[in-house]
Parts: sequence; C-alpha cells; structure tokens
Amino acid sequence: MTWIGLTITAAALLAGPATAKPPGLPPALEKAVTESHEALRRILNGDPSGYAALFADRDDITLGNPFGPFGKGPAEVRARLANAATKYHDGSVTSVDRIAVYGGGETWVLVEVEHGHARLGNSPDFADFAARVTSVYQRQGQAWRLVHRHADPITSPRGAESLLPTSPP
Repeated sequence: MTWIGLTITAAALLAGPATAKPPGLPPALEKAVTESHEALRRILNGDPSGYAALFADRDDITLGNPFGPFGKGPAEVRARLANAATKYHDGSVTSVDRIAVYGGGETWVLVEVEHGHARLGNSPDFADFAARVTSVYQRQGQAWRLVHRHADPITSPRGAESLLPTSPP
C-alpha cells in the first residue's frame, strides 16, 4: 500500500512548501465516497438505507458508531445503522474534511471529519456536530464497497480522565 496525501520527498522539503496536489482516488472510488456523503445526509434524516447499500455483503464487514459497540456482519451492521438513524431528524451535511487517504489497488482507507446539523434524539433544537471517521473500501468487481466504517465524536483534545466511566456499569 502507498500513503497518498502526506508523502514528502527530501527534494520537496528543500524546495519549500509543496505546491503539487496529491493524486486523487480512482474515479469509481471517488463516486462511492460521494455516495457515502449522501448516505450520511440520509441517515441524518432517519434513513439508513444509503449506508446499507454501500456495505459489502460479507460476513466480516464492521461498523462502529457513537451509539454502541461494533457490529460485525451484515445483520449487525444493518441493526447498528437502523439504530443510528433513529437518533437524527431533519439533518444536513454541512461539510466533510478529508484528512488523509491511504491505499492502492483493491483497498483504500479514508480519514475524514464529517460535520452535520440536525435534531438529535428527542431535542426540538438543532445542533451542529462533528465526527471523526475512518472508512475502508474494497473493490468488488467494478464497484467499491465499504468493509469498515468507524465514526465517533472525538474531534478535539481530551484528558486522560475522559477514558474513565462517568457512572458505574
């Protein structure tokens, strides 16, 4: 695998700030990533079907989101997606920051921060929020499918105490 986006050669360091744009994703993969951002918009409106359609139909797919443990396999992933969709209402994607891209060939990994605006839970008020996201795509025939997605709300520094439970189990 190669690391795209942050590779710096010695010559580039000596020449000063980089001006060349890193190579992009294969067009079909970029399309799948765009579809994942549309799937995010849909889930922020209570519809998990966009993400469900993007995941590979394999027993080893995984999904981690802020609402519970990892799901593994199609049934658990779809259940985690359905649960997440119940948490959002009237939402929109406000932006997506691509942090890094790794990979080549049949497997690519994207690291992004997704920003949204929605009603969360039972709140009548809108909230802005962000999630750090790692998505792993693999090519299946001519299509790119998610095999892993992990999203969590940790987008700013936290102290060690943040790992401690806030209440007894």
